[in-house]
Amino acid sequence: MAIYRYALPHLGNELFACYTGMETDLIFNKNIPLPGFAAYPLLNNKQHRVLLENYYRSLILIAKQHNVGVILDSVTWVANADRATELGYSIEELAEFNKNAIKLIHSVREQENYWPTVLCGQVGPRGDGYIQDKPMSIFEARDYHRVQMAAYAETEVDFVCAFTLGNAQEAAGIVLAAKAFELPVAISFTVETDGRLPTGMSLQKAVEYVDKHTQASALYYLVNCAHPDHMLQSFNYEPWVKRVRGVVANASRCSHEELESALELDDGAPTELAEQLSQLRHSYPHFNVFGGCCGTDQRHMNAIMAATKV
Repeated sequence: MAIYRYALPHLGNELFACYTGMETDLIFNKNIPLPGFAAYPLLNNKQHRVLLENYYRSLILIAKQHNVGVILDSVTWVANADRATELGYSIEELAEFNKNAIKLIHSVREQENYWPTVLCGQVGPRGDGYIQDKPMSIFEARDYHRVQMAAYAETEVDFVCAFTLGNAQEAAGIVLAAKAFELPVAISFTVETDGRLPTGMSLQKAVEYVDKHTQASALYYLVNCAHPDHMLQSFNYEPWVKRVRGVVANASRCSHEELESALELDDGAPTELAEQLSQLRHSYPHFNVFGGCCGTDQRHMNAIMAATKV
């Protein structure tokens, strides 16, 4: 087993909260436009920076209330070269955004007296993870995502997690890119309503593919940006499931296509969502990372932590 110089308490058995639904909450509930779905430009605005800090503090407060750990994910899901270029940012500016995003969550952790808190550098797909508009080979993905990893390697980040991935080749490339900088990395796939990745590959095959092509270098796997109804059929009791640690779920049962075209936020039913995730944890007791993705807010997170900690 690898020995890391980073704090990774969530690799134990204790429950950890993970929230990646900030962008939809900002857009629909806070009326803050996010061109390209990018939240990291908010770091340049003092008022917006305080707003981001408050999201993190609220999540830590929920974790304290339920006596669980917390993962703080940086606002850098789309902070990669292609998407930054579309917004007019240079590679140098992009690197600073990635570094400053980690500085922000690091400062929040320090202010909160180091409650069991893990700092995560968030990575996303190069293109649209739902329609696979920029497919890459493993080594193309490795080289592409090295830029973001290089920035994270200069920070106090504890680990990196790539969210909402729909392609196993890109996932494997991200693992190799992180490995080149000795950064611990986790992979979170997304699935469609049929429980399969947007490429049509099963979740099981995706996990097994990435492990095969990276010597099982990923810390673990997750599923995010999908409703529990869509992913339940993906899990079974075969050995690969032991590599999965949890679920960061959408509030809505809508497909990705429906969500992307929606003009109003579908925030689902927080209590029902929490109960479904609780059932998942009972079925797979080794799952210990749970939380909310698109359409979720503090109500959902509070309900999820209350239900899954039992």
